[in-house]
Amino acid sequence: MIQFQANIKDLKSFQDVISKLDAFGVGFLAIVDDQNKLIGIVTDGDIRKALLNQKKEVNEIINFNPITLPHTTPRHQIKSFLEEKRRLHIPLIDENKKLVEVFLLHNFSAEYYPNYVVIMAGGLGSRLGDLTKDIPKPMLHIKGKPMVEYIIESFKNQGFNKFIFCINYKKELIQDYFLDGKKLGVSIEYIEEKTRLGTAGALSLIAENKFTKPFFVVNGDVISNIDYLNLVDFYSFSHADAVMCVKEMSHTNPYAEVEYDQDFNLLDLKEKPTKKFDVNLGIYLLNEKVRQLLPKNEFFDMPGLFLKAKDSNLCVKVFKANDDWMDIGLPNDYRAIQND
Repeated sequence: MIQFQANIKDLKSFQDVISKLDAFGVGFLAIVDDQNKLIGIVTDGDIRKALLNQKKEVNEIINFNPITLPHTTPRHQIKSFLEEKRRLHIPLIDENKKLVEVFLLHNFSAEYYPNYVVIMAGGLGSRLGDLTKDIPKPMLHIKGKPMVEYIIESFKNQGFNKFIFCINYKKELIQDYFLDGKKLGVSIEYIEEKTRLGTAGALSLIAENKFTKPFFVVNGDVISNIDYLNLVDFYSFSHADAVMCVKEMSHTNPYAEVEYDQDFNLLDLKEKPTKKFDVNLGIYLLNEKVRQLLPKNEFFDMPGLFLKAKDSNLCVKVFKANDDWMDIGLPNDYRAIQND
């Protein structure tokens, strides 16, 4: 039997509910039926409200619409969710609404994965014009904090707390703000590019044998909610050396496409056709063998590194993501995400 739960049939009276709550000692009780489907919950707060309102019927005490999360939710995400909602416990259910576990915040102990996250934060952000005249692009604020802080939080919430920032343009603004990362509960190291080295070249400046596990590389201007643990699992199961995250996009041509043969005979007209294609998300997972392909301290972009890895007969894979994602590359992108 799952802890902190009771069958609705065993709760005949107000006293039964209080006795169960007291027996478990955590101020939380999940109520289930004979098939272990979650019916509702009762907390200490529900008991206090019932007493104040002079309600003592069992059905008047139970919260029949509790907040729940899928049992597959990463533990760090559950912790962050509870902290945001200022709650101490939450039922975790399966796709059939059966209770799998009651998650208690105070029982959670942070266990972080050993994989590093390298954030490319050295770009000029020239496409953003005056927005990046006095500030590096990763430090542009979205709802009160730098966009790169959202990247850090997305990884930390899924159990990754070791970061390396590759910096160049206005580097001191990034270093002065994040320091060693302790204020965010993470560790941050810095690699300085003396000259701009592209989206991959700075990896060659990181100490040899730094990475004993596959490591993430993320552009400092992408906001997403990709499940990074799924990405790590895909990397492992496919025996990959490098994985590029992609997402399907579509584009509708505002004009009619005209098709004709070599003699200029009209074949077909397609009004405003929509084409689907996959785009590179600027989120990668790779190993030390791939990094060793980089020339030392030379300009090199990540797509070129992936092609070089493929030509070197390393296992290069693509991970298709369906999650929310945005590249803050243009002023319109930045304005749009302010309201997202």
